Amino acid sequence: MFKTVATTPFDDQKPGTSGLRKKVPVFQQPNYAENFIQSVFDALEGYEGKTLVIGGDGRFYNREVIQIALKMAAANGFGRVLVGQGGILSTPAASHLIRKYGAFGGLILSASHNPGGPTEDFGIKYNIGNGGPAPEKITEAIFAISKTIKEYRIAESADIDIDTIGTQKLGDMHVEIVDSVADYAALMETLFDFEAIRALIKSGFTLRFDSMHAVTGPYGKEILEKRLGAPEGTCLNFVPLTDFGGHHPDPNLVYAKELYDLLMSADGPDFGAASDGDGDRNLIIGKGIFITPSDSLAMLAANAHLARGYKAGLKGIARSMPTSGAADRVAEKLKIGMYETPTGWKFFGNLLDADMATICGEESSGTGSNHVREKDGLWAVLLWLNILAVRRVSVQEIALEHWAQYGRNYYSRHDYEGVDTASANKVIDALRAKLASLPGTSVQGLKIAAADDFAYHDPVDKSVSEHQGIRILFEGGSRVVFRLSGTGTSGATIRVYIERYEPDPSRHDLETQGALADLILAAEELSAIKAQTGRKEPSVIT
Repeated sequence: MFKTVATTPFDDQKPGTSGLRKKVPVFQQPNYAENFIQSVFDALEGYEGKTLVIGGDGRFYNREVIQIALKMAAANGFGRVLVGQGGILSTPAASHLIRKYGAFGGLILSASHNPGGPTEDFGIKYNIGNGGPAPEKITEAIFAISKTIKEYRIAESADIDIDTIGTQKLGDMHVEIVDSVADYAALMETLFDFEAIRALIKSGFTLRFDSMHAVTGPYGKEILEKRLGAPEGTCLNFVPLTDFGGHHPDPNLVYAKELYDLLMSADGPDFGAASDGDGDRNLIIGKGIFITPSDSLAMLAANAHLARGYKAGLKGIARSMPTSGAADRVAEKLKIGMYETPTGWKFFGNLLDADMATICGEESSGTGSNHVREKDGLWAVLLWLNILAVRRVSVQEIALEHWAQYGRNYYSRHDYEGVDTASANKVIDALRAKLASLPGTSVQGLKIAAADDFAYHDPVDKSVSEHQGIRILFEGGSRVVFRLSGTGTSGATIRVYIERYEPDPSRHDLETQGALADLILAAEELSAIKAQTGRKEPSVIT
């Protein structure tokens, strides 16, 4: 029934902030997926007889790797595996299943917001028993094992039917195919006032939710249309496709431009939202106004008490370092903790588990709370709808009132994608080399108050994560941040984050790129990205 297969290591199986991501042809190499999955299991202890959750975003190669993972889980001694029907589980839904059913952990098959298809991206991520991404000590152990692996264990059996709900046997292991949406939808009903949202929609409030032919399609149809009564047609692109319809399932203003244009039109709906490939990111647009992810975090935190699951208030707010400081002023007013972490949702896990933070967010369209240990796109949409249902004002009114009270953080991210890795490293290394000499100097008429290479000291487990991004802080609260992204599969992405704090309400209606013009010039003067990479402009501006 089970066999041991001799293998040789691959030298490129180092998990990033969100697991191992490569092009599909890389994963299709003989033994490639098997080596990595065995390395995951070998890095763990005490899982024999325990439960594993497996699911993914439906992208190309998802179903094939699920079969491999099932057969390897059986051969390695797991007692039960829960699989989303059809192999479909959004990342937050997988996190919830791990937590609800006391699973040992889970394998999430996704490359998040990256394109899908036969020559596009695929990924495998391991989540631990709290429902969150594996911490660095586990991912480092996985990588170390992957470099020396000599064999893997797998069952010799026919493929499991993953499309029919029910229980099957694979050797001594039980395989339970579960409804992909039901448990997650039930959780949302405990957090939000569905009756109030239904009343809002019934009153004539209109919305659109674009799933970008990715995993949240079934979740949006069930929750927004069936349970909340939004009319048919509210959910757009709701059928998950292996190639996401040939589109890039990243909910930003470039790849969700049709939705943005609809909300900016005279006869557009009152509210628009989108989610990404695996369902953990969100895009929020009101009629006539785009809400940046950084602002969305701050506005959700300031109004969270209006939702059923957060009436007791927040214990704290956490944000990734590149995310704007908008939420900091909310935390200050609420007199709760504010935590600045490196990019990567796994850094929020300790704060959530220790009950030090309730709501967390990243500028890269990720927001979530202590209900799971992942960011959650549809959760953010439902919290916005709950707030709108209680306050009965527009998204634009909420934003203007928030800025008047807290000030506005003009904020933008400029991405240089697919940069030659050596050139990208040269840019960051050159910045790092001159950090000590920058404070007190001026660039583009802006005086630099401080400059550092961000290091995070975890207040829970006391671990230290260094080299998490170059920060240049200017007098008056403005800043630029430079970091290399770990979410791509080819070359390197240089991300430049530009932020200006504006307390004056009379200056809250400026165009964002114009408001940041001098900082954008300062960022280029400091880094020479264009000169060093040969790029004339960023690939994406959000």
